[in-house]
Amino acid sequence: MVATAPIGGTRVRPMPAGEKTGWLLPLLLSFTAGYVDTAGFLALQGLFTAHVTGNFVTLGASLVLGTSGAVAKLLALPVFCAVVMAVRLLSSLLSKHLRAVFEVMLGIKIVLLIAGAALAVKFGPFHDGDSWKAIVTGMVLVAAMAIQNAIHRIYLGSAPPSTLMTGTTTQIMLDVADKIYTQKETEAKSGSRLAQMSTNILVFATGCGVAALFYTRYGIWCFLLPPVLAGLSLTVSLVDRVSRGEK
Repeated sequence: MVATAPIGGTRVRPMPAGEKTGWLLPLLLSFTAGYVDTAGFLALQGLFTAHVTGNFVTLGASLVLGTSGAVAKLLALPVFCAVVMAVRLLSSLLSKHLRAVFEVMLGIKIVLLIAGAALAVKFGPFHDGDSWKAIVTGMVLVAAMAIQNAIHRIYLGSAPPSTLMTGTTTQIMLDVADKIYTQKETEAKSGSRLAQMSTNILVFATGCGVAALFYTRYGIWCFLLPPVLAGLSLTVSLVDRVSRGEK
């Protein structure tokens, strides 16, 4: 279990994926992240809504090539950071009174994804990434993915990250190297982690591919799927909580 620092005398209890919902919830989160990141990139002039640090690269490209969307890319990281901090503080406050804080945070993410989908359908397609309509839509989606990043870090600390695949890929390559030359007592542990992380990357990539396909076929309407995916994540978490006899 990954320890988390207390805030204001309250410690937010992390819940490893294996203890909370088995394998399904982390995979749903990874698929959602890949889907939303790709859909946002295609619809919002190259804006990364989940892997927000990637916007530094696309911001440079926008400035050099003269394409739109620079303002949204500048705002993405501050908005992301502010939401992550807000989630941490709110989780700490709610944990004094509720056990289902994780599910509450998932519910807020669903609301933001619904709002993002509504904005996208109403105002899209976004030919100008610097318009206020595109910026607001993008920041709502960034906020939703910031919540997912934060609660994954707080409550699912043992599961591979659902949005940042570079570190996961690095660990996979290290584990592959360890299987080639390693001590036998560490082989089982690295093999289990290798399988988990490889599956995580495959599901994330599948989410990216499905988003690209849906955007090609349905355009801006592809944003209707993420709230459904988030709803499935919440349902899985609630069912697991009930099965464990928790309220």
